[in-house]
Amino acid sequence: MQPPKVIHVVTSSASVGLMRGQLSYLREAGFDVTVVSAPGPGLDKAGETEQVNTVSVVMDRGISSPFQDLRALWQLYRLFKTLEPDLVNVSTPKAGFLGAIASRLAGVPNIIYTVRGLRFETTSGIKKSILCMCEKIAIACSDRVLCVSESVRQEMVELGLAVNKKTYVLGKGSSNGINLEDYEQTLQRPLGAEKIRCKLNIPLQSRVIGFVGRITRDKGINELVDAFLIVKKEFPDLVLLVVGRKDSAETVEPRIRKELEENRDIILVGHVNDPAPYYMLMDLLVLPTYREGFPNVVLEAGAASIPTVGTYATGVVDAVIDNETGLLSPIGDIEALASNISLLLSNQELARNMGFAAKRYVTENFRSEDVWCRIEEFYWDMLDESNWMK
Repeated sequence: MQPPKVIHVVTSSASVGLMRGQLSYLREAGFDVTVVSAPGPGLDKAGETEQVNTVSVVMDRGISSPFQDLRALWQLYRLFKTLEPDLVNVSTPKAGFLGAIASRLAGVPNIIYTVRGLRFETTSGIKKSILCMCEKIAIACSDRVLCVSESVRQEMVELGLAVNKKTYVLGKGSSNGINLEDYEQTLQRPLGAEKIRCKLNIPLQSRVIGFVGRITRDKGINELVDAFLIVKKEFPDLVLLVVGRKDSAETVEPRIRKELEENRDIILVGHVNDPAPYYMLMDLLVLPTYREGFPNVVLEAGAASIPTVGTYATGVVDAVIDNETGLLSPIGDIEALASNISLLLSNQELARNMGFAAKRYVTENFRSEDVWCRIEEFYWDMLDESNWMK
């Protein structure tokens, strides 16, 4: 018997990393796996390390390239007609839209649209209308809608984008979980963290709040810096450690950009391949984001026994249990954000207990192997219902 053919489609090569380990797990579970994205190192790496089939299709993340989109749609359609997959899983906005349409036109028997976040939440006007329309079309073309968090699912249903019976959340959410081994407290890890501390010239007595993610408005970088400046008055030795690349769009306020570049107590690390040792330098993670699907950085911090100060944003409310694994505040409320940061810095026992609770929450619900197993079962159930062997 031939193994069922499964194709995963994402827009950019970098997004293939969102399925790290999952692709090889599915292959070993008995699926013939192909991953499709725009060409790039992430796609090439998946082919080598995950040992799955890869196909490159140029897809533009923006909404201003209709001719390129039509070309990508045609290429995806031809690919699906040629490979005749038993199941296609499309995700990220552009690939979700084009991939779902192409799958339906090609007669793919099982189509899953994985919603990793709601991009339209931080847009307005015509752009928001277009993004919502694309979501509706992708959902209409799909057989099931797999949401990475319950709050994302509820938001889609409340806005009329999807109906309850078509939407699913596996377990407590997350699209890939986290490899707990990366955050185990070995003898080498503290040494590696101390080397980084010395390299970054962070004094041993300094308290450190951390941010991991893209440096952009949607992640709350403007509020983060303002809150840091407020808390700094109470804790003069406080350091803000920022791990992540700058966003290509100019969404950071000029005064905030200046503060990031000139303030000696704000340390910009840039993108790192292994963020684990950086969490060991932090007293807490701060994520003042406007929107998420399910924030992996919260899981990473939790795996390192670090509490999170976040916002009541979609996705974050699923990753952080307010007053148990961290503290949440209204989106954009700088004073409340600063107050929560100050509370955990001044009450180390509370922060330590929340860190331990975060570790338990992650360990019990978001181990990569457990998340992958739920996805595997979801695939087999869907294939069985469609009588794929016939």
